[in-house]
Amino acid sequence: MKRFSFLLIALLLSVVLLTSGCGGDTGGDGGDGGDAPGEEMVLVHNVGTEPETMDPHLSTGVPEATIMLQIYEGLARLNNDSLPELALAESVEVSEDDLIYTFHLRDGLVWSNGEQLTAEDFELSWKRALDPELAADYAYMLYYIKGAEAYNTGTGSVDGVMVEALDEKTLQVTLEAPTPFFMSLVAFKTYYPLYQPAIEADPEGWHLSADTIIGNGPFKLESWAQGQMDFVPNENYYDADAVILDRLVFTMVENESTELTMYETGEIDVTHTVPGPEIPRLQQTGELYIFPYFGTYYYIFQVEKPPLDDVRVRKALTLAIDRDALVTNVTQGGQLPAYAYVPSGIPEADGSDFRENGGDYFTYDPETAKQLLADAGYPDGVGFPSVEILYNTSEMHKLIAEAIQEMWKQNLGIENVTLTNQEWGVYLNTRDEGDFMIARAGWIGDYLDPYTFLDMWVTGGGNNNSRWSNADYDRILTEVRMLDDEVARMEMMHQLEDILMEEMPIAPIYYYTLPIMIKDYVKGYSKAAVGGLDFKTAYIEK
Repeated sequence: MKRFSFLLIALLLSVVLLTSGCGGDTGGDGGDGGDAPGEEMVLVHNVGTEPETMDPHLSTGVPEATIMLQIYEGLARLNNDSLPELALAESVEVSEDDLIYTFHLRDGLVWSNGEQLTAEDFELSWKRALDPELAADYAYMLYYIKGAEAYNTGTGSVDGVMVEALDEKTLQVTLEAPTPFFMSLVAFKTYYPLYQPAIEADPEGWHLSADTIIGNGPFKLESWAQGQMDFVPNENYYDADAVILDRLVFTMVENESTELTMYETGEIDVTHTVPGPEIPRLQQTGELYIFPYFGTYYYIFQVEKPPLDDVRVRKALTLAIDRDALVTNVTQGGQLPAYAYVPSGIPEADGSDFRENGGDYFTYDPETAKQLLADAGYPDGVGFPSVEILYNTSEMHKLIAEAIQEMWKQNLGIENVTLTNQEWGVYLNTRDEGDFMIARAGWIGDYLDPYTFLDMWVTGGGNNNSRWSNADYDRILTEVRMLDDEVARMEMMHQLEDILMEEMPIAPIYYYTLPIMIKDYVKGYSKAAVGGLDFKTAYIEK
């Protein structure tokens, strides 16, 4: 056995603070500042929507991930550089062949209700996430564990899943193949341990009430009502001394203009986004931060529905979008036009960037788009069926959809594009059901590897809302997961992106940034490019 040492990946994510307020403290070293003496130290953040679910094994969205990051913790936790640091695990040993991970839990771990947390909680939780009856969209995140995919897909049994609690403090995991980012995976929400008695008592409803959500993270959920969650420090958290805030409040306002008004009137301290048209003005305030964000904004084509079942139509719609105009005139937050799917920031074995090596797959090309549409039987858009763009309720998504609607009209002659918005939870369900034609989407990487963007398009995958399927793509995905040669892995992932962009079940639009407003007295928070805002060590210093 060998002791595990974290691979210090050269983080190529450009830390572009395109802001006038780049002096903010995003470090995690805490402090002893606060409100006026004797006042409760309260931080209010608008998370942007009601969560679709508070079950970590079933959730897929960023708002939910941000909420759960405050009340749960895994074997590892990502730091401000998106790299894993040991959390509930005090140490880990990795076998010489990199296949067996033996985690040793810290002494005295307990849940927020004071009951003991053991290695068996991890074993039972991970097997629950893989249970075919749970139908978790993110179950494939555990397929790196030997026997996990077979159990989840019905060809194996739960006894074949190679995760085992050797004793109360020791968890042993056997992988299908060496997985260089496995320590990042165990920081992800699908790998969180869950409190089994609550699940057993109410399998369907345990996560619907603050009374039955038992966590193990820095904060515990005190109340959840009327679009607001209140958190207080978890006195049973192993690192409770690092938590400084007296109270953390999450509001759930979707309208960006309303959110900004709340910020400017002092009702909230941290926004979840800002209206794009307001960015030039907000840059003058010194409180606008534009963080790097490891993700891509794109449109999904439901490829089972005509005319989107024709790749020529999908390509025509993709090539007719002027991305430079969108990021310059609409989003205005330092986003970059996306002419491929995987964003920049992932180093290959020789240190070069995956995106730079892969290059762009297309350009803004209205003439070619027009010809493709004609080849598909719709010259100048004549006879093109009505199509609908679906987006979750948001002023920015609406502005982007309106701009694309106009581009398709001007460049392709398509007149009958309608727009529909839905509340977050309804919108996610509509996508899951495939009951849409074109839907806006965004994907934030879960770890620093191209695979986190590419594996979601596997046939039948829970996050593959396009319903696209390609046998070669599926085969290469499996081969990549089993491969130990980093150079060969990257080459094969370029092949995957080649296939994806050739068949275009999605239209990449721009690479994300995260523009948000933060009061200058908010200190000590952490914002990893692959995760949500982490308030574990946040504090107020006025």
